[in-house]
Order: sequence, then C-alpha cells, then structure tokens
Amino acid sequence: MKYLLATSLVVGSLATLAPAAQARDGIGAGGAAALGVLGGLAVGGAIASSANNGYYPGRPVYRAPPPVYVEEDYGPVCHFERRRTIDPYGDVYIRRVRVCE
Repeated sequence: MKYLLATSLVVGSLATLAPAAQARDGIGAGGAAALGVLGGLAVGGAIASSANNGYYPGRPVYRAPPPVYVEEDYGPVCHFERRRTIDPYGDVYIRRVRVCE
C-alpha cells in the first residue's frame, strides 16, 4: 500500500511539472512523446517491482523445540564388587561379583 501511495505521489508531481518543463525548455511533440514513454516505463517498472517479493524465501522462523520427557529407569541399580573366596584346597581367589540393590 505504501508503494502505491508513493508511486501515485510521484506520478502526480510529474504530471504537474510536465507542462512547465515543456513551456520553459521548448520540448516539441516528439520529445514529449519520448518523455511520456520513458516515464511510463519507469512508473510501470516501479509498480511491477513493488509486487515482487524477491528471489529468496522469507526470513527463517525459529521455534522452541518440543519438550522432551525422560523416563527414569526405576530398575535395580547394579555394580560389581571384588570378593575374596577360598576354594576347598585353600587357594585364595578374588572374583568379581555383580551386586544389585
């Protein structure tokens, strides 16, 4: 909407200045036609480019990640302990034993 208002303001100001420029500079009919075509191309290009949003996508949108729920493992907590064992022959062995609480 701003571009349309600005464009109409520029066209209106050019329309009011065009007769004064012709009277002062003595532009003939051919020059006036050339200026009209040139002005029409400029205004048409401005109107056409105002609807163009560019050749790239819009700004990236960053959103918060979804919440993550972590389930606690309520199973037994196990660890390994070293225990000294003596076999029937009297030899001492150190074994690793899994202990779950």
